[in-house]
Amino acid sequence: MIRTIVCSDYAEMSRRAADIVEAEMLLKPDCVLGLATGSTPEGMYAELVKDNRDGKISFAAVRTVNLDEYYPLAPDNDQSYRYFMNYHLFDKVDIDKANTNVPDGLAADTVAEGQRYEALIDSMGGIDLQVLGIGRNGHIGFNEPGASLDTYTHCTDLTPSTIEANSRNFASIDDVPKQAMTMGIGSIFKARRIIVMASGKEKADAVACMLAGELDTNCPATLLNLHRDVILIADRAALGE
Repeated sequence: MIRTIVCSDYAEMSRRAADIVEAEMLLKPDCVLGLATGSTPEGMYAELVKDNRDGKISFAAVRTVNLDEYYPLAPDNDQSYRYFMNYHLFDKVDIDKANTNVPDGLAADTVAEGQRYEALIDSMGGIDLQVLGIGRNGHIGFNEPGASLDTYTHCTDLTPSTIEANSRNFASIDDVPKQAMTMGIGSIFKARRIIVMASGKEKADAVACMLAGELDTNCPATLLNLHRDVILIADRAALGE
């Protein structure tokens, strides 16, 4: 079931998403947050940083698991998702870095790394709240459209459209990694609650596909209709018509 919160713009979307994350933290100070990267959640992270500095929330006991990481990319590379999370959130709040987890972008054995990451999630008791963005082609995490989808954390090839969309953060499109470690659909479904953030007219087709309710692995976000508790937080541009 997907419930929708309609926002006027990106700023309101960011604030509403931060409110839901903060409510989870207040109800369960040692909650497990599943976190996403990319431009969509940056505003939400800025709101969380502000409220932490104002003393409204604390990350002291919070544990986190990130959706994905480019492969192969070192954590100190300024385009890695570990670097992104440190820059936008972890280095600016009172979180214990030992409680933050991102897939290993340099794992020698990606199958073993996927198994390790799944075991880690399970050892935490699962994810309390998972934050997702949605790709222009309907991908969630790096679960790309296809005839079938992997269930658990795995290494995947990125589609040309995803590589093109992410190239804005690199010197050239040739520098964008062609693979990534990502949680699978089953990993994401371990979360007790999911919020999906969407902003901008370029996401409108993917959002419309997701809300149509028909399950289609060629638009992975449609599978979220099977989850018991999903909240879409979107601005009017992303909701289109």
